Amino acid sequence: MTVLEVNGLKKYFGKTKAVDGLSFSLSEGEVVGLLGPNGAGKTTTLKCIVGLLRKAEGTITIDGMDHRSDVARAKLAYIPEVPDIYEGLTVWDHLKFIALAYNLHDWEKRANDLIHRFDLMEKRNELGMHLSKGMKQKTMICCALLHDPDVLLFDEPLIGLDPKAVHELKEVFMDLKALGKSLLISTHMLDTAQNLCDRVLVMKSGKLIAEGTIDDLRKRVQAAQESTLEELFLEITSDENK
Repeated sequence: MTVLEVNGLKKYFGKTKAVDGLSFSLSEGEVVGLLGPNGAGKTTTLKCIVGLLRKAEGTITIDGMDHRSDVARAKLAYIPEVPDIYEGLTVWDHLKFIALAYNLHDWEKRANDLIHRFDLMEKRNELGMHLSKGMKQKTMICCALLHDPDVLLFDEPLIGLDPKAVHELKEVFMDLKALGKSLLISTHMLDTAQNLCDRVLVMKSGKLIAEGTIDDLRKRVQAAQESTLEELFLEITSDENK
């Protein structure tokens, strides 16, 4: 079942095409990696899906509904690369804010479970201004998971996290997949993408230049069976320059 569908997405910044006719979909329970060099349009794509940027052309639907509808928004969660939390709110305040925003009931146990899982218990009452980047990132991840969304968009989610938190987040990814959640993960960590993702999308200059499983990409460039995603990525993106 398709839960996220992007068709003909275009986004301009002045005369620059940041995203140029992008089309793809995510199925229920699928983990998809969004790959590409810097400036490929990955973050812009995620922001258009979640509604932080207004698209120029194209359609985006969540469970067949326009992504801007209230029902569709409630099914989405977005974790940006740079954690943007309120300096004057504590970790717990942030979770309470999300609970109020989504009109959640009996949310406290789930919130406590999340902050325990990400080792935030000691920081539970710490103000945002006093948190490290890693702690801010963990707070945003907890907030994103609190309302139990169906589609989760991660932009470089592992950057800034300590090794234990990286391990925990990878386990969370697999738990979410097992629950039928759909994940779109933008990342430069190609070894992680190879281990976690069912398939990948490769962008360059705003366009989708390759997609599929690791085996699909190997066939595309006629690579050996042992070729890594990193090797395939470099081959595919360099081909586009020729």
